[in-house]
Amino acid sequence: MFKKILVLSLIISVSSSCVSSKIYKELDGKYTSLKNDYDTLSAQNEAVINERNSLQNQLDQLQKKYDSLITDRNALQQELTALHKKYEALNESYSALEQNSSKEIADNIQKNRELLAQLEAKELALAAENDRLLKLEADMQERSQRIAELELLITSKDQAMRDLKNAISSALTAFEGKGLTVEQRNGKVYVSMENKLLFKSGSWAIGSKGRIAIEQLGSVLADNPEIAVLIEGHTDNDPFSSGGQIANNWDLSTKRATAIVQILSENASINPESLTAAGRGEYAPITSNDDTEGKAKNRRIEVILTPKLDEISKLLNND
Repeated sequence: MFKKILVLSLIISVSSSCVSSKIYKELDGKYTSLKNDYDTLSAQNEAVINERNSLQNQLDQLQKKYDSLITDRNALQQELTALHKKYEALNESYSALEQNSSKEIADNIQKNRELLAQLEAKELALAAENDRLLKLEADMQERSQRIAELELLITSKDQAMRDLKNAISSALTAFEGKGLTVEQRNGKVYVSMENKLLFKSGSWAIGSKGRIAIEQLGSVLADNPEIAVLIEGHTDNDPFSSGGQIANNWDLSTKRATAIVQILSENASINPESLTAAGRGEYAPITSNDDTEGKAKNRRIEVILTPKLDEISKLLNND
């Protein structure tokens, strides 16, 4: 069994060494493209929050305007009722005075006409206010629905990432506390594995325990095809001086990230288009490189899992 593992490691090392500058440039280009996609997704996520806040502010303003129109409508209704009563009183007076002088009758007729004109104007104004209220109600309902849809999508994405984090934590329970951590930040899931779990010093060949961890991670990713997977290799700031097939820390970190991608791509249920390998070298430490413990933490592989935001983008662009 040990001989088979040794032969397999040699084959992986030889095939990985063939990942020359051409593959490195392709990976670097893909990494740059993914970073651009990440920036776009971050901007879209921020646009979602801004859109939701803007819609909420608009809804509040519409509610105030709606309340004001209700008050105006009620006032108009009271005026209309008062005018109706006044008109009825004048009508009664007109009937009583009808047998009196023609001048008084003419005056009453004129007053009745004026009151009728006022009544018509008030009724038209009331109808216009009712139309405005109906339009405002429809607008408020539409904006409330859009806010609800945005919040539902955001909540759904967050819940999906929490479920993914829990699934990964459950699958990799045996490795937690042994150089592996799983956490959720900024709407993404980060799986961090220290190099001691995966590689020997200066090597990009993955050991048997590390392969088990990667394969178990791959089994979870296979059940989540809508997730973009970025594998980043990181080193400490000690210069790489072995020469040979490795030029520097950046080259080593890229080869290690590529080795992880190769294992994940062995799972036929994982779409290779969702996988990207990138080498970050020593330029993205998570702690100080001033001591041995810090260097060990900085030597790591980070698997960054990002949800697709196509539905949110579609809703934002649906004017």
